Amino acid sequence: MGGTPLSGAGSAYEGSFDYVIAGAGSAGCVLASRLTEQRDATVLVLEAGGPPRGLFVDMPVAFPKYASSPKLNWGFMSEPEPGLNGRSIPVLRGKALGGSSSINGLVYARGHRLDYDDWRALGLEGWGYADVLPYFKRSERSWLGEGPFHGGSGELEVTVPRASYVLTDVVGQATAAAGYPVTPDYHGERSEGFMRMEMTATRRGRRASAARAFLYPAMRRPNLTVRTHALVHRVLVELVEGGRAVGIEYLHAGQVRRVRAEREVVLSGGVYGSPQMLLLSGIGPAAQLRAHGIEPVLDLPGVGKNLIEHPLSFTLNAARPRTFLSQLRADRAVVSVIRWALLGTGPFATNACAGNVFLRTAPGLDRPDMQLTCPAGGAAATPGAHIWYPSFRPPAHALAVAVSMIREDSRGEVTLRSANPADPPRILFNLFVEKSDVERMIRGIRAAREIYSQEPLKSLVVREIAPGPECVSDAQLEEYIRRTGEITQHPVGTCRMGVDDRGVVDAELKVRGLAGLRVVDASVMPNVPGGNTNAPTIMVAEKGADLIRGRRLPPAPQ
Repeated sequence: MGGTPLSGAGSAYEGSFDYVIAGAGSAGCVLASRLTEQRDATVLVLEAGGPPRGLFVDMPVAFPKYASSPKLNWGFMSEPEPGLNGRSIPVLRGKALGGSSSINGLVYARGHRLDYDDWRALGLEGWGYADVLPYFKRSERSWLGEGPFHGGSGELEVTVPRASYVLTDVVGQATAAAGYPVTPDYHGERSEGFMRMEMTATRRGRRASAARAFLYPAMRRPNLTVRTHALVHRVLVELVEGGRAVGIEYLHAGQVRRVRAEREVVLSGGVYGSPQMLLLSGIGPAAQLRAHGIEPVLDLPGVGKNLIEHPLSFTLNAARPRTFLSQLRADRAVVSVIRWALLGTGPFATNACAGNVFLRTAPGLDRPDMQLTCPAGGAAATPGAHIWYPSFRPPAHALAVAVSMIREDSRGEVTLRSANPADPPRILFNLFVEKSDVERMIRGIRAAREIYSQEPLKSLVVREIAPGPECVSDAQLEEYIRRTGEITQHPVGTCRMGVDDRGVVDAELKVRGLAGLRVVDASVMPNVPGGNTNAPTIMVAEKGADLIRGRRLPPAPQ
């Protein structure tokens, strides 16, 4: 292929593949699986991390240990957040095959159907709820079986804890007593209220990461190559047909290498990685690129903008010794580890969470604006996993609630720190810079308090630790939120789909103004779904793979 290189002139290509995928997170794993079903297409996947390793990395209850592990995590920090009193907050993103699906809390929650109809209303044809539901179903092997809203034969297993020690019935009854609905299926007819926890875990009690579900089986195919510990430097572009992506430059085993893509380059680096790769390639806001000494290839002002996260706050209650912490007594824990290892059952085959409450905090809302995630218990000092010993004083039992705002107005951005690909990007969420978001979170905290003051939860709660019984006014709660608020680790939007001049990709996920290049991951979502983002990311990749192959599933019946 002829043409003048626009970026990365110099060394020769080491080889070529039909498709080169940058990133083996949730989206990249799905793409690798689906694209290699077409046996005449060769695929190379480049991943900066390696296989997720750890004695209990596949044990659901152990996820807090691995979520922040420096071996499996990029270790990003946000810039000082103006809405959080200038605090920088941790940003946990998986650096391993499977990406964040290898370290997350295993929660399966797609969001509300109206979230996707909003995408279609933005002019993104093919992205309404009826259009995306078949892609959710295709990937899913649900505990509910095949039905109008669920798939029964997909690669991704979705299960539920079936044991009383996760307090599902207790939280559900208290939610109903507080006047909120209880739904048997948040993804069914009624997408509101309390529902038991759905997990991306196998029936054998193992984490069902995107790597386990999609990538590892596909790696047996001769047309798939996976290269780990490969840090992408930039997309290679040639002046052909007005500009075309033709390959990727990356660092592997201490050497800078180049590989050619005969059909397409696909970026699946996630909400932070994909915009960084575009910017390093000269694709983004021209003035920002020049400030880092990067010659613009394509002036695309929306790259890195529109960063959206679910802000998070906690309530924490001291509790009577009937919480999940009882299962973490050392002698019981030994039995639970053996039970999990041999049978894939027991308390350690769960993520120790009762379920989610999706609720509306104000009249007139057309869908929930708050998600309460309800762990079954932890220690009062740190509401995570705690092994304790009967011969010593056990840690104090506690019940926390993760109060997550799932509809927010604040927007942030991802920008370059430097032109060095090894440097982390600058991440600014702008959490709570909009007063409306503070007001929503205050309502969410009050809703959590209301539920936990109802029986049978009331009998488990001894007293509130945080925000604390003295924290009652709007001003006091706002101070608490700004002092302690963080993120739910559900970022989207930095390479958003759009038909306006701030859109980075079109409805077919093609980078606007450049041939041969797509972005397929959570960064393309124009708005954040009202749930956890792993399932929607897998859906985007399922649909993206079909778009690449020139096909699509028919919409679901209305």
